[in-house]
Amino acid sequence: MTVDFANRQRTKKINLRLLKQMVRALLADLGIAKAELEIDLVGALEITRLNEKFLHHKGPTDVITFDYHTEGRAGSPLPAVKPGAMGTSRPTLHGEIFICVDEAVLQAQKFGASWQSEVVRYVVHGVLHLLGHNDLRAVARRKMKREENRLLRKLSHRFALSKL
Repeated sequence: MTVDFANRQRTKKINLRLLKQMVRALLADLGIAKAELEIDLVGALEITRLNEKFLHHKGPTDVITFDYHTEGRAGSPLPAVKPGAMGTSRPTLHGEIFICVDEAVLQAQKFGASWQSEVVRYVVHGVLHLLGHNDLRAVARRKMKREENRLLRKLSHRFALSKL
């Protein structure tokens, strides 16, 4: 299992060793034995460029996930929102998750949460996308949010998110 991090933001100091432990625990909880995963912690400017280039949305967002395991696309990055893919068995999770720490700070203030829990939430969200969850329709979005909350609670019982 390979989980790599790139920290290209300067908003917050992040304990990458702890985050890696959390990601490994998350993958184990989900029954994922093989993974090639890159998690990029970025600022608002970089996530905005990605959001506009690949998703054609203006402005920043919190998390963008690219699934590199898509057959027949030979490494081309695709947003991981494939309807109907849930339950499909894959031997390896292979993707990249871009997390905007600036957005995590803003959202944490808005919702009365910690920025650390928001960062972990975005990791969970990205992994769920790689597993085939999508949030394009209301019913699927509610289902994904329930699973995201469940997994975040489980991680928060095992790890001190505030130490991130």
